[in-house]
Amino acid sequence: MINWRSFFLTGHPDTGEWGRRVAAFFQPVFLKFVFVPVLLLILPVCLPAQEVLYSQFDKLDFRNGDYAVVGMTGGLLYCYRSSGEEAFLDAYDESMNKTATIVLDFFPEKIYQTRFISYPDKIIVLYQALESNKVVQYAALLDERGRLKNRPVELGNVKTGIFGATRTYFQSAVSDNKKNILIYSANDKNQQVDFEGKWLDDNLNVLKRSHTSFSNDNNVQHGEVNIDNDGVAYMAAYTPVGTQNYADQYFIMTLSPGATKFGAKELPLSSKFATSGYLKVDNVNHRIYFGGFYSDKKNGNFDGIIYSVYDIAAGSFSTSKCIPFDHDLVNITGARRRNHEFDNYEVKQLIVKNDGGFVLVSEIHFVTSRSSYLPGSAYTAYYGGGMGTVIHEYHYNDIMALSYNKDGVRDWGAYIPKQQYSQEDGGAFSSYALLNSGGTLAFLFNDFNVANSRIQLATIGADGKTDIHSFTAEGNDNPDWIPRSGKQVAARVLIVPCFRKKEICFARVAF
Repeated sequence: MINWRSFFLTGHPDTGEWGRRVAAFFQPVFLKFVFVPVLLLILPVCLPAQEVLYSQFDKLDFRNGDYAVVGMTGGLLYCYRSSGEEAFLDAYDESMNKTATIVLDFFPEKIYQTRFISYPDKIIVLYQALESNKVVQYAALLDERGRLKNRPVELGNVKTGIFGATRTYFQSAVSDNKKNILIYSANDKNQQVDFEGKWLDDNLNVLKRSHTSFSNDNNVQHGEVNIDNDGVAYMAAYTPVGTQNYADQYFIMTLSPGATKFGAKELPLSSKFATSGYLKVDNVNHRIYFGGFYSDKKNGNFDGIIYSVYDIAAGSFSTSKCIPFDHDLVNITGARRRNHEFDNYEVKQLIVKNDGGFVLVSEIHFVTSRSSYLPGSAYTAYYGGGMGTVIHEYHYNDIMALSYNKDGVRDWGAYIPKQQYSQEDGGAFSSYALLNSGGTLAFLFNDFNVANSRIQLATIGADGKTDIHSFTAEGNDNPDWIPRSGKQVAARVLIVPCFRKKEICFARVAF
């Protein structure tokens, strides 16, 4: 019998007991809805019905506010919201009753970006602030009740120039065990990538610093950065060519804490051109997995999947394959045009399986623009920004999941059809939330093909079988859900932000 529970490597979702509560500041009324039972495909085991609990509404303007699901700490769920000059952490119990609100009064007046890392007994918040003509990166340590423990740590600053903050100045990477945090800036300068980073532990002690660069004979750009449980950083770098900016060279750059030089390992592409590359650290087997698409031509269509495994101990690629799309996969996607069915797919997740294989999850995503506005053409039109002379349109369409074994042979392929379109909202209500239960992948997303959004739930079992259900997200005045900002906080629990015009609440979805 298949061990469904261990089929997927579930990662490290936030966990903890919901029973503990801090002193009550509020006694809200909460709404509880149980929908028609849905069978998650874990043959023959059936999961219970989805249970949805809403928190109370708080004031927040989607167009100029900030929000996030923080995670579980001290047995409570914490969520963040900020509007204007005020920032708050709200604590909720298992029933989504608000038990406390913590004012983050140590935040500067103008916050640029935030990221929260939750632990069973504390919270780390990384935030950037606009101060005069600078963007300053800070980190702060909070206790299990969300209270500031020590003075925030300044980790770097950079001048913004006469046009103010126009890009991302600092980024962060966190190891799976959350014991290593890397704060870094990486800048592409033609044939060189400049990198500066600081390694922190989970008490915000600065352990190491690095300032280095990587040079190439051709123009080079950096990609995502990962960090393993030993603190070693892995940065993707590639050389874009042609009108599609496919890569004719792709590197995995390694940088140990405090090192002054990158170790560059080039991925064998066999005269192919890579695109939408995605790295995943496997701390158990000490490997780096790479998944992406390739084209046989520098301006051609997608022709297949790239699958590679980098052995950390050996310092080399143990496996590297270019796997062409086959007719079965074309049929799975329901392709109407053989030459273009896989274009515009972007790799979103790479899930490492216990057997050494992986599941590659990708989604069609592209942005278009035009000079005229069609009022009411998207149900999220209320949340869009001001309409200028150029209108940005956001498209998030079909999802494709491909499972490969440790030898790079495809076990199955699954396809989830969807079509999402919006204007001037950054696509905030589009895309999906993913819950990995250990035996099933569950995708939660909005269906825009109705006057009001409808929540769709698509599940993929360990055998690749797909099932799609829908339920109406009623209750709490039927708010608009933002699944892509949701977060898995337990094995079978998702927390999803929801808006009702200038108010926010959070939905707890238990499977």
